[in-house]
Formats: sequence, structure tokens, C-alpha cells
Amino acid sequence: MINVPREKISWFPTIDGDKCIGCRECYDFCKNGVLEWEEDENRPIVVQPLKCVVGCSACAKLCDQCAITFPSREEVKRSI
Repeated sequence: MINVPREKISWFPTIDGDKCIGCRECYDFCKNGVLEWEEDENRPIVVQPLKCVVGCSACAKLCDQCAITFPSREEVKRSI
């Protein structure tokens, strides 16, 4: 296993504002402080990307609108 500093690993969600319906499932689920609720837009925004657990994509799996994506394995490998 390679020891890579967390700030070198580009693993965090991207939220598509056009797809998001403001259901709050992802925001309510993530207890790591990655997301903050944007009241004006009625959707989550990523405010603490480095608090996202590398490899976790549970919020994306919860999203029925497929509004949350994560980088591919290849993209992550290129980032480190």
C-alpha cells in the first residue's frame, strides 16, 4: 500500500445542480461535513472535499436523480 497524503487524492463528490431536486438525502446522510446546504439554490454544495472518505460513494448511491458523481479510478490514480 502506498502512503499518499489525503490532499493529493482527488476523491470527493461533484453535484450536478441541473439534476438535483433538493431532496436532502445526501446532505442528511453524510456526517463528515463534506456538504453544506445552499438555501438559495435548494441543493447541497461541497465545502470540505478533503473530509470525504476515499472510496466512499454512498451519497451517490442514495441519489435517485444520479446528480452526484465521483472521479473514476483512473482519474484518482492520475491525481496522485
